[in-house]
Amino acid sequence: MTYATVADVQARMTRSMTEQEQAVCAVMLEDASAMIDAMLMGKSTCGCSNPGAPADARTIVACRMVIRALGDGSTTGYPIGANQGSMSGLGYSQSWTVGGGGSTGELYIGKADRQLLGLSNSIGSYSPVQELAPKREGCV
Repeated sequence: MTYATVADVQARMTRSMTEQEQAVCAVMLEDASAMIDAMLMGKSTCGCSNPGAPADARTIVACRMVIRALGDGSTTGYPIGANQGSMSGLGYSQSWTVGGGGSTGELYIGKADRQLLGLSNSIGSYSPVQELAPKREGCV
């Protein structure tokens, strides 16, 4: 099950996707939805899972993930996600600066996406003492 459609992604883009990009977009939406599900089954700061994130938030996050991965379609010659680059001559030097979200074509859930889903900003940490703490009101 995906949380968004190719049409949802296209509606949020500032350019038209090619047929090939639309096919890739459909597969990326499946991956993004699986990543969102995995994130929602994790723990939030209060120690409870948050499977109840709103459907519209899931759609927005899935679309944002895919749009970041597809890039803006510019033909600058830079890698996806890079906003500037330089080359040298006989010294064989290249450098690229990846700006903003730091995307290089991969799917990822950003800080704003986590907030939309109602998740904390803590990543990859767990304390066994966390289970002993009293649950906040409203947590299941």
